[in-house]
Amino acid sequence: AAFGLYSPRKEYFENVYIDQPAGTPLLRIHALRDSHGEVARFHLCQNLIISRVRHLENHWFQIREKTGLLYLSKSLDREDFNMLSVGNWMPLPKVRLHVFLSSHPFQEKECDSATCPKCPTIFLSLINATAPACSSLTARQLCFTEMDLSFHIKENKPPGTFHQLQLPSVHHLCQNLSISYKLLAAEGMPFRYNENTTGVSVTQRLDREERERYELIAKCTVREGLREMQVEVPFLVNVLDEDDSPPFLPNGTDTADAVVEFNRKEGTVLAALTVYDADTTPVYPPESRKKYTGTIITDDPWISETFRVEHVFDEIHFSPNGSQVRGTRHEY
Repeated sequence: AAFGLYSPRKEYFENVYIDQPAGTPLLRIHALRDSHGEVARFHLCQNLIISRVRHLENHWFQIREKTGLLYLSKSLDREDFNMLSVGNWMPLPKVRLHVFLSSHPFQEKECDSATCPKCPTIFLSLINATAPACSSLTARQLCFTEMDLSFHIKENKPPGTFHQLQLPSVHHLCQNLSISYKLLAAEGMPFRYNENTTGVSVTQRLDREERERYELIAKCTVREGLREMQVEVPFLVNVLDEDDSPPFLPNGTDTADAVVEFNRKEGTVLAALTVYDADTTPVYPPESRKKYTGTIITDDPWISETFRVEHVFDEIHFSPNGSQVRGTRHEY
């Protein structure tokens, strides 16, 4: 089944300051394709959610449909700030927006959060001050947001760009600084950094059963006149499982003979069979546990009434290519 476009992050975070001019870029959302031929379109759901309960119509934020760039469509003045932070008990008021990803024309009803589990969420912290001067920011603040650089990419899906290292808001604000990036990765990793766009892309379909996690480092260099500062942060990619591996039997046999002696107590184990699966078996939803069933092959009703097969499963680790990958052991 095709599930359509998806975001490599569930949540995005950014700060918004008072009196930032309309047109200021804030952050960029990315989408990866579920199948070839999909073209990503980004839509901002018009409800602005404040402190979980209050909903306001959004007058301040817009997203570029083709690029996923979120920007200020109206400057946030003091009056707006007060309106958005009313009843917000947090020291740093936050507003929440949902982005709907689609490759077809958009309808606002699709924004209902109940029907939109895949919509990435944007959390914007409202800062009760004007934007700081570039000279007062540390290299860490100039280079990276407070978000962890941690992404989820589905296995077996088409390659594509899933992150941009350059911060749109800082790039817009601090044009007299030179900020450049490098992505440090071991030889042969399936990721590429584009210096012109600062985009990071996955270059091939990933196979979770080969490798479940990639650890890279994003390195940033800030130059101001003769001064140079460098900062490095972890850049992590987790590969999401798709149920694409057949079960296998450790010793090649898929049946077990049970020998029953007299006077066995109820609950006595008479035979056991183990099946391995390189995919993970999620605990939720409960139906996922019924992927494989064990059956007693008999046409004797007494046997069917007197004996039963119990199924338990637990997580195990395989080590293909020396990297640990989770799988499941089913015991019957």
